[in-house]
Amino acid sequence: MSARGSVSFVLHAHLPFVRHPEHERFLEEDWLFEAITECYLPLLMTFEDLLQRGVRFRLNLVLTPTLLSMLSDPLLQGRYRRHLEGLIELADREVRRTRGDPCLQPLARMYRDRFRGAWDRYQACGGDLIGSFAELERQGCLEILTSAATHAFLPLLSPWPEAVRAQLRCAVRTHRRLLGRSPRAIWLPECGMYQDLDRLLGEQGLTTTVIDAHGLLHATPRPLLGVFAPAITPAGLVLFARDLESSRQVWSAREGYPGHPDYRDFYRDIGWDLPLNMVGPWIQPTGERKATGIKYHRITGPTPHKELYQPALASRRAALHAAHFVSERREQVNTLAPHLGGRDALIVAPFDAELFGHWWHEGPLFLAEVLRLLDLAPDLESASFASFLRASPPLQVVTPYLSSWGQHGYCGVWLDPSNEWIYNHLHHATERMIKLARAHPDEKGWTRRALDQCAREVLLAQSSDFPFMMKMGTTVDYAVRRVREHLEAAHELAQQIESGRIRRRALASLERRHNLFPDIDYRDFA
Repeated sequence: MSARGSVSFVLHAHLPFVRHPEHERFLEEDWLFEAITECYLPLLMTFEDLLQRGVRFRLNLVLTPTLLSMLSDPLLQGRYRRHLEGLIELADREVRRTRGDPCLQPLARMYRDRFRGAWDRYQACGGDLIGSFAELERQGCLEILTSAATHAFLPLLSPWPEAVRAQLRCAVRTHRRLLGRSPRAIWLPECGMYQDLDRLLGEQGLTTTVIDAHGLLHATPRPLLGVFAPAITPAGLVLFARDLESSRQVWSAREGYPGHPDYRDFYRDIGWDLPLNMVGPWIQPTGERKATGIKYHRITGPTPHKELYQPALASRRAALHAAHFVSERREQVNTLAPHLGGRDALIVAPFDAELFGHWWHEGPLFLAEVLRLLDLAPDLESASFASFLRASPPLQVVTPYLSSWGQHGYCGVWLDPSNEWIYNHLHHATERMIKLARAHPDEKGWTRRALDQCAREVLLAQSSDFPFMMKMGTTVDYAVRRVREHLEAAHELAQQIESGRIRRRALASLERRHNLFPDIDYRDFA
């Protein structure tokens, strides 16, 4: 009799809060629009198709509070519809332009059909992607996790448990408001774990999380079953740890599936390839070029030369890679079986959701085929955290180790010479917010609004995305500008609150621009 095991995918869907009503078009808002078109809608339709075909599957999906806030925002929903209408118009033009080219014409039609399909699905749910994912959770195939309110890297906030509580309370409140239930599981931003965090999570009813492999392997005592079974902390937090082998097969720059020559090349796009007069309305108003989402080439190889994309070839490759992934998990489970004392092995495979469809165009095809093969397998199954725990034997009690899934595994990505300048200011703003919350235990009216907005600005300044951008050297100017903007707004509001002179018009303007978390409570910081 062969060994049995479970594969638990975790798709971490997250974007920083980017909303700029003061501009008709804003480049960074494209992050959301591209993710909806290329990732969230394809994944949603993939899951719905699997259900219709009778495939039984379970997996974990993280919808962070900032992403939920943007997906539910009427302004951004309207802008997304206009963005998608523009893509359909561009694809229609491409179909006409390539009419005489038997190689490009099918690709242009593919994009036109894909954009129209995205439009139809988005309209069918009235733009309510959150409700569509919530329905999949009600049907038992998804477990939806929350995260910290603004995806703050919590180990660097650990000296201020009030700030960590504020991040968590706001997150739980947002999840409950938009998804209709309180979350039980949380994705710790960047898998950032530290001692005593389990107690703070438990206060908010959060009982399950994911950490990186070394966070569990270096726990005290050492886990007897390694990362292949969950453990539990003294405060009752269940820990699932990332399996490095399954992650490597997808993430590795050298060996990972997405780099195969048959797959679509992410970087070649008609926004750069075509003459300016053909793509002018779909790039920046300044004339600066950007990606449109229409890409006609495959990876081919490491040289600048790229062959045309062949969808059928890419689909076959995705199926082969899915079969290989499942085969490798079976071999992994059989190898582990003698060391697990009769327990079924658990393989936790967390990935950024945006990998599936955005960075890796064929990712949803790969995932669908993996889930189908797991449903057919007699010895393997897909699992969510909740479904696995329902049949799990008692868990070993451990105290986890400080860790993250960032480069080198600790705090270095978010505390680096490129971004360390922010922390003196950030910690000062955090301490000031705590003092304000304690000094004003029950405010009303404009003072209450100012305190709530000050709390929003501090939470936004704490986002891990901005120091990450600075470290990686991507959109650094934007990241610096955003951190300064939120810190300056918090400082101005704190001064007004302390002096008792609230600038009402300026406050109302700030509330309209940074309008996330409408049910925020500044007293969370107390």
